[in-house]
Amino acid sequence: MAFPAFFHEAPRIVLYDPLAQMLGASDDGQIEYGYEDAVRLAGHSCPTVAGAWLMTVKALQALYPDSLPQRGDILVEFADVATNGVTGVIANVVCLITGATTDTGFKGLAGQHDRRYLLKFDQSMAGEIRFTRRDTGTSVEVSYSAQGVPGSPAAMPLLQRILSGQADAAQQQEFGALWQDRVRRILEAHDQPGLISLSWVKSAAHA
Repeated sequence: MAFPAFFHEAPRIVLYDPLAQMLGASDDGQIEYGYEDAVRLAGHSCPTVAGAWLMTVKALQALYPDSLPQRGDILVEFADVATNGVTGVIANVVCLITGATTDTGFKGLAGQHDRRYLLKFDQSMAGEIRFTRRDTGTSVEVSYSAQGVPGSPAAMPLLQRILSGQADAAQQQEFGALWQDRVRRILEAHDQPGLISLSWVKSAAHA
């Protein structure tokens, strides 16, 4: 099995995870994540997964301009409830990168490295997701809109044929190619105005 080449070419991010270093999973605690890791987690590649990936990478790059983001020390809050729409899919990708969990994560050792209660939903904010550094209280909010990177007009009719069992092998392959072409264009447009909106939160109330 081979992923499309653009998966590896998408923006990547390196984080420092002190728990990984302490337990010997990484000799220096540094772990690199790529878009293909998000695809492995989600089991598929789509505009939602791409958007979750880019929102998280952009937010962490903004929060940690001069150092590596520290995995497990980032509070993540969503404006939406966990079960609404694709919020859960996005949250899974965010959790992969940041280590933040609700009450199901690692409980820590002697009060350290607790990954629980760092993920919250149904929170009041202007953006879609708020990321907060727990060491400084600095926060950014991000939102995502892929309207500026439209899909092929042929994609949805092909999808309807697939779902109704009427598509042949060539049509299924064509749909997959068109679908991933849009994902590729979204990832390549990561600096395009309007795709990822980021704003700083002045209040440190969520530190």
